[in-house]
Amino acid sequence: MIFAFVSLDIPAWWGYLAIAGDWCDLAVAHCLLPLAWIILLSGLDDLTLDAVCLWAWLARRLPAAAILGTDDLVEEKTIAIVVPLWHEHDVIAGMVEHNVAAINYENYNFFIGAYPNDDATLEAVRELEARFPQVHLAVCPHSGPTSKADCLNWIYQRMLLFEEHHGTRFDIVMTHDAEDLIHPEALSFVNAYAGEYDMVQIPVLPLPTPLGDFVHGVYCDEFAEWQIKDMRARQLMGSFVPSNGVGTGYTRAALEELASAEHNLIFEPACLTEDYENGLRLHRLGCKQMFVPLTKCGEGIVATREFFPRKARSAIRQRSRWILGIALQCWERNGWRGGWSEKYWFWRDRKGLAGNPLSLLSNFIFLYGALTWVVAACAGGAWGLAKHALHPWLIVVTLGIQLIQTAVRMSCSVRLYGFRFALGAPLRTLCGNWINTVATWKAVRSYVRARIRHEPLVWVKTEHAYPSRSALVEHKRKLGEILVGSGYVEESELRQALENLRPGLRLGEYLVQRGAITEDELYEALSLQQSLPAGRLEPWVINSHVARALPRRVVRDWRVLPFRIASGNMFLASPEIPSDDLTRTLRNFTRLSLRFHLVTPGNFEELAANLL
Repeated sequence: MIFAFVSLDIPAWWGYLAIAGDWCDLAVAHCLLPLAWIILLSGLDDLTLDAVCLWAWLARRLPAAAILGTDDLVEEKTIAIVVPLWHEHDVIAGMVEHNVAAINYENYNFFIGAYPNDDATLEAVRELEARFPQVHLAVCPHSGPTSKADCLNWIYQRMLLFEEHHGTRFDIVMTHDAEDLIHPEALSFVNAYAGEYDMVQIPVLPLPTPLGDFVHGVYCDEFAEWQIKDMRARQLMGSFVPSNGVGTGYTRAALEELASAEHNLIFEPACLTEDYENGLRLHRLGCKQMFVPLTKCGEGIVATREFFPRKARSAIRQRSRWILGIALQCWERNGWRGGWSEKYWFWRDRKGLAGNPLSLLSNFIFLYGALTWVVAACAGGAWGLAKHALHPWLIVVTLGIQLIQTAVRMSCSVRLYGFRFALGAPLRTLCGNWINTVATWKAVRSYVRARIRHEPLVWVKTEHAYPSRSALVEHKRKLGEILVGSGYVEESELRQALENLRPGLRLGEYLVQRGAITEDELYEALSLQQSLPAGRLEPWVINSHVARALPRRVVRDWRVLPFRIASGNMFLASPEIPSDDLTRTLRNFTRLSLRFHLVTPGNFEELAANLL
């Protein structure tokens, strides 16, 4: 026979299940009491920070935001923005183009570091260097990748060489990454605080994403709480302020202190989290540090915005580096030395080594207890954990602390991302517990393996993605502001135009129709606003084969025409500001990097008529 039927002794199976259930109940019961005490102590630790911030708010001890807007109040210091790269050719052009257009500050330069064996990134930066006078390439003397700190050190040396050749001096050095969205007023805030503080940290916040983007939502919740509560509490308690790696402004005096203390190594190459280490080093050297309070300026909060990992694997990869560098490597390098506030924050920064897996364990135990209670209620039997129940006061206190901490995190998310987004914070906390537990395991495993083998710890690079144009809109200068600042229209004329502007008609088109500005003046202003090259293109200098690299219908429907292909880039002429929809459409026809050039509508029609 093909099938054999075996009669099952149902009562026997139920007996086996009951025995297994009793063993599970017993195992969970043995975990309950120690886990409850650990949760209680950790919760009281978290309540300490809540109490510190509440006391500071009631006593009006919170730091005031910098005063901006008066030109003669704070003179602009020269700022060098240093950006280390490795295989970032896809994002660096967008980063520079947007930030050059958005930054509301005059006296700054970009120094962008790349490796000699990264040809695509070198070519991308050289192109930016040719387009923007404030962009300078710094080539590391050896092949990459090395650590981020090593690249930063060589960028700093390139900056010193620039100072020597140009007879200038940068007062502030500011660190950024290739995916950063710099707030228009961020440099002004660093400039204002740098008169009193040696290190100024601009807040770092993830860009808002849809509710379904669960992993990125974990970053949104955690960074909202860290920036509103934890970073503020650090400063109030007199501890060190760690650099976030981006949006950190260092005065030259502070950097020279670091250089003299560490044999000219401003950033420690062996550190996986050189930003955290620098915050600690500066604090021990007696340098004053400031974490800039969250301040609304213009249409948004002054903060460095960026996309963090949006997939669990990438998030685990990044967090394992953070845990490896902050909790383990820093412990190895610095121990528990320092005053009480330093030791306390060492404890806070390192307790995740045990706290992350225990948080996940508590989630599983809670789920087990809830499921067994439901099963017992449905079966009409006794709940197996009832006889192992904790003391009522311990349950009430731990539950109360958890509710308070959940409410605090949700309130922080409400402030930055809105009420609807904050409702998902409890579920995202469970996701975060799982990600942090896996990252902790990977970090501990990497550390132990490296120490057993006597190998150096390896820097794990996070993949970067630059925000789409739709995410950048609120950071662009308004077209009317540029037109007035360039002297093309009077402010009164602009106000009148805005009042009379018909729905569906764009401001620039309306001003051209009225004869207030010419098309060339409009596109010069759009070029400044979007940080895109603009200018007339002649049909006879464009190869017709290149112009036909895209289907005719795409050229006509989207008003975009290829005019040059070089170094892996397709250069496109268009009278329209490039949109996300246009970029997605073009990706169906080419894998080349897209570079846009603004032309007037008349020039575009002339090109299309002669070349298609």
